[in-house]
Amino acid sequence: MSELETAIRSVFDGMREAGPKKLVSKVNAWLEDVALSATESEIVDVIISGDGNAAARKAAHMCLARWDSQADAPWAAETERQSPERRALIFERLGLAAASRETLDAAFPTVTQRDIVISSPGPWDPWYTAERKANHDFYWKAYSGVLERNGWDPDVIANLDESTSDIVSRLADPAGATSYQSKGLVVGHVQSGKTANFTGIIAKAVDTGYRLVIVLTGTIELLRGQTQRRLDRELVGEENILGGRDPKDPDAVRGVDYIGDQDSDWLEGKFLRHGIDINSQTDIPAIKRLTTASGDYKALKAGLDTLDFRRAGELKDPLKPMYDPVNLFSTDVRLAVVKKNKTVLEKLLRDLHDVHASLKEIPVLVIDDEADQASVNTTNPGRAKSKEEKERTAINKLISQILSEMPRAQYVGYTATPFANVFVSPDDAVDIFPSDFIVGLEPSGEYMGGKQFHDLDPLPDDEPITASNSNEKAFVRNLYAADNETERAEIREALDAFVLSGAIKLWRAAHDQSLSFRHHTMLAHQSVKQTEHKELAELIEDVWKTAQYSQIAGLSRLRRLFEDDFRVVHNARGDWGAALPDDFDELKAYVGDALDLITAAGNPVVIVNGSKESDYKAADFTTGRYWRVMVGGAKLSRGFTVEGLTVSYYRRRANAADTLMQMGRWFGYRRGYRDLVRLYIARDIVDARGKTYDLYDAFTSIVQDEESFRAQLRRFARLGDDGHPEVRPIDVPPLVFQQLPWLKPTGANKMYNAVLDFEGDGGDLKDFPRQADRGDGSANETHFAAIRGWLADLGEPMEFEYADDKSASGPAVKTFEARIVIVDAESMYSALQQFSWTENYSFKPTLRFMRQAIDEGMLTDWAVMVPELKGVQSRNVDGASIQILSRSRRDDRAGFSGSSFRQRPAVERIAGKEEAPGGPQAAELSTPTRGAMLLTFAADPASGKDRNPDLLEDPIVTKDVATLFSLAMPYKSAPRGRIGFRVLDTSKKDQAIIDAT
Repeated sequence: MSELETAIRSVFDGMREAGPKKLVSKVNAWLEDVALSATESEIVDVIISGDGNAAARKAAHMCLARWDSQADAPWAAETERQSPERRALIFERLGLAAASRETLDAAFPTVTQRDIVISSPGPWDPWYTAERKANHDFYWKAYSGVLERNGWDPDVIANLDESTSDIVSRLADPAGATSYQSKGLVVGHVQSGKTANFTGIIAKAVDTGYRLVIVLTGTIELLRGQTQRRLDRELVGEENILGGRDPKDPDAVRGVDYIGDQDSDWLEGKFLRHGIDINSQTDIPAIKRLTTASGDYKALKAGLDTLDFRRAGELKDPLKPMYDPVNLFSTDVRLAVVKKNKTVLEKLLRDLHDVHASLKEIPVLVIDDEADQASVNTTNPGRAKSKEEKERTAINKLISQILSEMPRAQYVGYTATPFANVFVSPDDAVDIFPSDFIVGLEPSGEYMGGKQFHDLDPLPDDEPITASNSNEKAFVRNLYAADNETERAEIREALDAFVLSGAIKLWRAAHDQSLSFRHHTMLAHQSVKQTEHKELAELIEDVWKTAQYSQIAGLSRLRRLFEDDFRVVHNARGDWGAALPDDFDELKAYVGDALDLITAAGNPVVIVNGSKESDYKAADFTTGRYWRVMVGGAKLSRGFTVEGLTVSYYRRRANAADTLMQMGRWFGYRRGYRDLVRLYIARDIVDARGKTYDLYDAFTSIVQDEESFRAQLRRFARLGDDGHPEVRPIDVPPLVFQQLPWLKPTGANKMYNAVLDFEGDGGDLKDFPRQADRGDGSANETHFAAIRGWLADLGEPMEFEYADDKSASGPAVKTFEARIVIVDAESMYSALQQFSWTENYSFKPTLRFMRQAIDEGMLTDWAVMVPELKGVQSRNVDGASIQILSRSRRDDRAGFSGSSFRQRPAVERIAGKEEAPGGPQAAELSTPTRGAMLLTFAADPASGKDRNPDLLEDPIVTKDVATLFSLAMPYKSAPRGRIGFRVLDTSKKDQAIIDAT
């Protein structure tokens, strides 16, 4: 490193927290000691000439990202963070000329994507100030340093810093004289960095005074242990793990989990080292672990002092409460990483009851990872007699007990699938409804999630679908096997991709020192049943044995796969950040190395499910390199990170969107091998009743639904003129959408508080016959008056087609005539608002869907079709000549029978359903934003008995005419259909929290 580069790095490191100052003068002041000086252009050239790991470039990037995103920087005046004005002020304070500004702007553009934050005005004062952060930042600095050393992009670290500060500031001041609780929900994406976010929250919470941290993981030990190890490795650090013991004394460290387990990262010095004896510091709290990587919480019994702040003698002034600043900052932190297990949580609560310190004086942070699993109350609230007597599920009851007995406890839930959480009743005071804030995390650009595996935007109509313009074409490979031979062929192709991608990883590591691939895995998942795991593992193992990877046949397949697939995908896009060999022959030696690693444990296939067939270290990524095919179910989902996952073989169907989404372990960060990731997924799963499901299409619909959820959150994340949120979390409807009828947002036992908000099916005609009983006929009068104006504008009869499959002579194309009038969307919306319906039926969900489509520009007008049927006489109704049909009111329920099959195809074709056989006239009427209505009229006399229209006097009074309609929304407004739910406000008798109509 040159003297100039060292100077630039040192100057930027020194300015990071203080803010920007004159760059050239500070660099030259540093260089005086070595009798050197530099011009502004020389300094800028050094900054931008290095790669991402160059010291000067990295230090400059870290500072710019930090300064861009700081929310409360005293030097930033009134500039908004991550704005052009903020960047201009930074350059001005650095004293840079216009040319230098342009150069640095091009190299380090301002990141404008921020996390979404919705919060209540809150009872708190702005306690988490810049001064508080500066005075107490030991663990945050340590953790952010780990991220820097791990190669995190400076913009991502800066965003994490601000995001975690946003969340911590919404918690109560742990040193405050008064106590209150804050409950929030952080919504991430599957495998997108939620753990990094809550690790940052814990670091800042510990720095600022929280002294008991409880991390609730999923329901399986595999995930709990993985979470514990990551916190220990990146935040707790060696000094806290050793607890003052001499690492060189075998007797002293015999009980330390990572030493006893021969953890390779521990042995290689990759755990965080703080560099000081924390136990001897008075201003830095030690972190005492109540759980280890290999053991969940156990009753402390005689070791209760470990948990008891008062009995341990840590309080400087025992006469004052623990949260008093005199005591708080000199006490150590207790950290428990526990499963959501009834027995474990009961042990923790019993020990808390036995400590000498009052539970009311302990500042507690509860982090609930996978907060939609086990935590929410799934007992039907309708069965409860009162709030006090309300039954709860076991885990929810224990979490609620912690919150109720520890008034200084703060609750922050984390999930990628928040649907169960937003259906929690908001008037249940001791439940975990996110009443204070909802934060939507935005992953960095390196994340491979739903938007990277699915084509959410329309693909071009005028060019071929290729790996360049289609994510599906690039990363997804279809599974259609209907017999054993085809299934074996599909498994072999997935294994080929696993071996080939492993060889490419090894080639890259040998040619690029910045890349390292310690783990390389393939995931196979098709069932939750352990017996089927065993069968699948045996099948994969048998296919592996016949794959002939060391022979000409196997190598020939890998060559074809390299040329026809991996090279094509790699060349299609230029943003992979990694190279590819020019020729397959360069990979041959690495294929052998990959095979050696995959078979190092003997069997390349391992079962991960807790059965006796599952290896004890079936998912052990800690003690060495792990290159295997992993077969499993629930244990390989729900937050567990499958390290090095590159190839996925997926055939499992689930009935709830959140369950299915959590199976998407192929989402995540894939540095250095994004182009190698492949998803082999079933497109035709058949259930016990013979119904076929397309799993990739199901995932596409979930991703679209989740994107809609997050888009709605952004709408509600606005601040008013007074600086307070315009909408509180309790006012935000759940906004949970569902496109596929068979795929509910979450389990039915978590949807007791959900009410249908809107629904619609693009291109599909839906009848709305459930009109209220005739009564005095006033509803009929209102309905007819609402559409009367359209009848005068009906055009000349047009001919439409339909397929008659019921014809005695066989299927035939037949025709009918109808007249059409085009009605603008707002007029239609106003007219339909005037219709009344039978009791216990609501037309509001359809109106809300129409409103949303209008607002989004997806619905601009309607083609209203009034059939002209042969043999039916026209009658005079309020001056309009129309056909009156004989339609019966149903005996089994209120309303009329449905529409005729003859008109349905034409209506659907007008609405954009291209496969509907409506004929050329219907196709000509179709536009992308046009809906279609089938409008008919039925005799509805007061007697209610004889509904023959010929028996009614002409002209017919509107009281005796029922106005019936069916609707088909524009196909593109909801190609798969769409249903939206919102939470029930039980205090207002079945009203949703926000009425959007």
